[in-house]
Amino acid sequence: MNKTDELVFLPLGGTGEIGMNLNLYGFGPENARKWIMVDLGVTFADSSTPGIDVIMPDPVFIEERREDLLGIVLTHGHEDHIGAVAHLWPQLRCDVYATPFTAELVKAKLIEAGLEDEVPLKIIQLGGRFELGPFDIELVTLTHSIPEPNALAIRTPLGLVMHTGDWKIDPDPVLGDDIDIERLTEIGNEGVRAIVCDSTNVFTPGVSGSEADVGKGLTEIIGELKGKVAVTTFASNVARLESVIRAAEACERHVVLVGRSMHRVIGAARETGYLKNIPPFVPEDEAGYLPADNVLYLCTGSQGEPRAALSRIASDSHQHVTLGKGDTVIFSSRMIPGNDVEIFALQNTLAERGVRVITEKDHFVHVSGHPCRDELARMYQLIKPEVSVPVHGEARHLLEHAELARELQVPQAVVLRNGLMLRLAPGAAEVIDEAPSGRLFLDGDVLIPEGDPAVQERRRLAFAGTVFVTLVLDGKGEVLGEPQVRLLGLPEDDGTGVSFEERALDAVDDVLDRLPLRKRKDDGAVAELVRRAVRGAIRREWGKKAAVEVVVTRV
Repeated sequence: MNKTDELVFLPLGGTGEIGMNLNLYGFGPENARKWIMVDLGVTFADSSTPGIDVIMPDPVFIEERREDLLGIVLTHGHEDHIGAVAHLWPQLRCDVYATPFTAELVKAKLIEAGLEDEVPLKIIQLGGRFELGPFDIELVTLTHSIPEPNALAIRTPLGLVMHTGDWKIDPDPVLGDDIDIERLTEIGNEGVRAIVCDSTNVFTPGVSGSEADVGKGLTEIIGELKGKVAVTTFASNVARLESVIRAAEACERHVVLVGRSMHRVIGAARETGYLKNIPPFVPEDEAGYLPADNVLYLCTGSQGEPRAALSRIASDSHQHVTLGKGDTVIFSSRMIPGNDVEIFALQNTLAERGVRVITEKDHFVHVSGHPCRDELARMYQLIKPEVSVPVHGEARHLLEHAELARELQVPQAVVLRNGLMLRLAPGAAEVIDEAPSGRLFLDGDVLIPEGDPAVQERRRLAFAGTVFVTLVLDGKGEVLGEPQVRLLGLPEDDGTGVSFEERALDAVDDVLDRLPLRKRKDDGAVAELVRRAVRGAIRREWGKKAAVEVVVTRV
């Protein structure tokens, strides 16, 4: 180690937001740092990004330094931590490290992307320890809503950083090992420079609750129900899947998996030794032969996703599964902020079909996979860090987490946002630089930057529609034939019986009547004058600015 070495932390996704995690740790002098990446995830688009399904961090900062990127280390298998690996690995081209279950999920994505033979996927056993350049990395077993969640104890010549990933303290986990309190205590006694910690539930008092208790609650509720029962939850919540399966078994119901990701995750779990000794599943196309009181559908679509299984069932467009009067759907999940419109619409559609809807608001069918305030306090008591760096939360979560850390006598708490580079050591923790930290949109099969004109144009189209105008002029500027107008997304008429097509044509005729032949020689000038006139005419009668496209053809 030389005297110019620094240990830095740089979030490029997941800090100031929940989802889309990408974290970098750097070690060395400013102009010669070596880097590791912790997690590489996605978030899902909403109505503000029409036509986009998936959003991910822009890795341009580390892409420009990829020869110094020693590896990508994945803490667990949720989409907001692994979902961008297959999309962005070609820009990074380094080894990927994961525990067996997480590796199985990543492998499926790599196969789908045709990268399974290119990406060096290194499997690390639970509790494993390995070195990447100046970084000595130890996996520490935690509990969460997916198998094999790990904290990373990252040792460097300038100190140890505890990167928690997603976690909770579950006193009675349904699946996987208990949280390794003994090892956390030992690491805390070793001395921890900084903790980089989950902030999701910092506003929630108490503890998050145990998955085993949810299983008991589900068994009681399902045991009281008649007719078909469908349970929807996150497919990646394998512990919840086991709770539902055991509850169904106790209530003499056969389980039917509905949804592609449900099959994929359960396949990965079985491949890596989880979900043993469960009853066989009934195929979708055979479930219709079972009595209604003896079937339970385990479905994707808890967030109202329009193409997921439950939405198709609700709209009566699923090939094999139908629900109606006397049946019940249990939403064994929380409502992710931003998805409320879609979820309520889905629940109302089900209710209109006579289906009873049960949620966490009215029954005990869900617990969070993230730490509440008492669990955060316990982690700080175990780790005893010198510096707290809240992540995995919006700005308000990070500020509250930092305040909690100070109340717990942590000497320093630093609130960051994506792109701010924090020097953790030597000296006091402080922001020393800022890196580019934008977003990339997956548009079909193409990655585009978040400011791409295509998305902006779609937003405009969604708000006010488009008017297309076609003109044909001869070499002198005379109009040949009638101008053609086509409207998309506009009302048929202006409320007085005059169509907007007529309004547009009148505006075109008015411009051409006032424009002498000598000024019609410039196609661009003609198109701009017509565009302004049509947009003005539409706006006066409609009150909105429609997008107007004018094509001038010269014959």
